[in-house]
Amino acid sequence: MKKVLAMLLITALLLALCAACGGTAKAPSAPATAAPVRTDAPGSAAPAETPEAETASPEPAAESDTRIITDILGREVEIPAEVHTVAALSSATRTITYAGGLSKVVGTSEMEKRADVGMPFAYANRDYFAGCTAISSGGSGNAYYDEAIIELAPDIMIFNTNNVETCDDFQQKYGIPVVAIYADRFNSPNLTNSIRLVGEVLGTQEHAERVASAIEGWNAELNALTKDIPDSEKPSVYLGAVSFSGGHGFCGTYCNYAPLMAINALNLADALGEKGGVEIGMEQVIEWDPDIIFLNPGNMNLVNEEYAADPTAIDSLRAVQEGKVYAQVNFNYYSTNMELAIVDAYYAGTVIFPEAFKDIDFEVKAEEIFNTMIGMDYLDILEENGLGFGPVTIGG
Repeated sequence: MKKVLAMLLITALLLALCAACGGTAKAPSAPATAAPVRTDAPGSAAPAETPEAETASPEPAAESDTRIITDILGREVEIPAEVHTVAALSSATRTITYAGGLSKVVGTSEMEKRADVGMPFAYANRDYFAGCTAISSGGSGNAYYDEAIIELAPDIMIFNTNNVETCDDFQQKYGIPVVAIYADRFNSPNLTNSIRLVGEVLGTQEHAERVASAIEGWNAELNALTKDIPDSEKPSVYLGAVSFSGGHGFCGTYCNYAPLMAINALNLADALGEKGGVEIGMEQVIEWDPDIIFLNPGNMNLVNEEYAADPTAIDSLRAVQEGKVYAQVNFNYYSTNMELAIVDAYYAGTVIFPEAFKDIDFEVKAEEIFNTMIGMDYLDILEENGLGFGPVTIGG
């Protein structure tokens, strides 16, 4: 009996072992998430990184403190991300003023610091210019003051020039970024492109765009009013007493004169095939015998001296006999004062083409131009200084 019981017990044990090794029962599933590890218990392990920590975005990279701009001459120049101080070279202060960036100018020329009436942008800001450092003499023999530039140490220099080599030389010489602009004529895209560039460099884009767009609008209006007038219906025009390399008398004239070009006028001097200012003989003026004469009021002292010495030749001209002699205010004073040149164009238009300009109130238009570009009325200031618009009396 004992043997039978032993055999039954052994059989039961074997069946149990088989069930454990080859049975179909499943082990319990692992929990979906592991239990948190207590980090407050002594000797506890550091918590494992979560998936969120592994994919978190990195800290944003710090913004660069410089930027690259392309100047009017196509040069790539590295300048501070934000420009605070500017030294203006070769009459660049004028364009900076148009672009609304004058408050950043710390260095300019002695000529601009004098703020003569013939430079409206400087006269309008004469108190500001008084506080600027002179870094050059200005004028045709412009000399730069190296020590003043180095001591001033502006963030950048803005240079009104069309010479790449000079810009590169200045940049290397002073170790200061040089941005080139080139404002040559009011009816050239170089001017409006330069204004917009200054706005981009100095952060005054809104002001710069407003002024540049206004200039483009005035140019378009001047052309639209006159482009369809046949040459056969245009009166002939002589421009005298102009300034180039100094003042000239009655026979100093100008070819390719921008205000007359802007209104498609018939400038007799253009037939000479020259460019810019030229001195001619009185015989040539008599031969032309122009319908209309414009003279620069700033040089009337020279004209009147010539007239006093011998009035015969001037009196023989038909325009003088008919009282058709008018003012064209000089705008070339340490490069081109664009606001004056545009106003000159509108005044010449009202004189030469009165029918085409019948809806233009010259005084209103002139003050619109002055206020947009230099921030103030200016006709009265010109008049008070003997530089006003209107008919001109020779010998008076």
